[in-house]
Amino acid sequence: MSYAIIRNTNYKMKNLAGIYRHNERKNTNYSNKNINKEFSHLNYSIKAPYSTYTKIFQDIREKYELKGMIKKVSNVMCELIITSDKEYFESIGIEETKRYFKSAYNFVANYNNLGEEFIVSAKVHLDESTPHLHILFIPVVHKKDKNGNEISKIACSEYWKGKDSYKRLQDNFYSYITKCGFNLERGNTIDNQHIPIEKLKKITNYEIQEMFKETAHHEQENTTGNIEVLKKDYKRVIHKFNTLASRYTRIKNIVEETMNKAEQIQENNNKLKQEHIKLKTENSRLKDYIDKTFEYVSILFDFSKERLKSLVNDFVSRFNIQDR
Repeated sequence: MSYAIIRNTNYKMKNLAGIYRHNERKNTNYSNKNINKEFSHLNYSIKAPYSTYTKIFQDIREKYELKGMIKKVSNVMCELIITSDKEYFESIGIEETKRYFKSAYNFVANYNNLGEEFIVSAKVHLDESTPHLHILFIPVVHKKDKNGNEISKIACSEYWKGKDSYKRLQDNFYSYITKCGFNLERGNTIDNQHIPIEKLKKITNYEIQEMFKETAHHEQENTTGNIEVLKKDYKRVIHKFNTLASRYTRIKNIVEETMNKAEQIQENNNKLKQEHIKLKTENSRLKDYIDKTFEYVSILFDFSKERLKSLVNDFVSRFNIQDR
């Protein structure tokens, strides 16, 4: 049986450029070896961004007068990755796969009273091992201020309010997607939302369940048979895993940002090289032109070519001295 998979990641302003280049396939090279660029033309947008994620964020914030103070540490955008396993998509075919992702898009647009206008981009990737949908949205909550006025506010912590916020997301998504006619199983209720994105793309939700089952099995073999002790130690292992996964995400963002800067430097360097070649060619052409001019004038006036060059050089030198 296949599983309905939905996973969230939060981003700060500094992350948006790298995420944009990756999701919209603006990079030349990718660290993710699962990407087959020969199939990138098959990717499609359910909602295409008209500009960079940073620019769209600024435009939406201004257009809807969104409240909320934005700091360097503030999470300003969320990304939901929605998928199942490769075999499931192959079994339902291309058109049903499209309907699955469109249904998922509609779910996100209405979840937590968000509003489609706050979705920045919805991109389906078909150039990796398993089809999946990236939905980028601004976590906007609609509430009243202290004076009782209705306001819309960028507030990631309020949008994902409560320790069980991701569990509720998975519950609601599973309920919605099965009502749409997709025969899928609900994922494990264990907090697996922090599993790194690359790992999520490589394994199915079924395999995630098995991974946690194996972990629990090994813990039981290596510890006491006391259930309460096992539960406590199991929570410790999961907490450690999530901590490491969180560190991985931070490092991944730094690496992607660095790679993007390196690509930009390389691109600028290539432009400078092309300009240098062009100027060098133009310089050579001008030198040849000037030399031919000296030759023509010397013949025309029956005057030594070298003597003519010497007179012109003297004139130019004196002109430069006066100009200073």
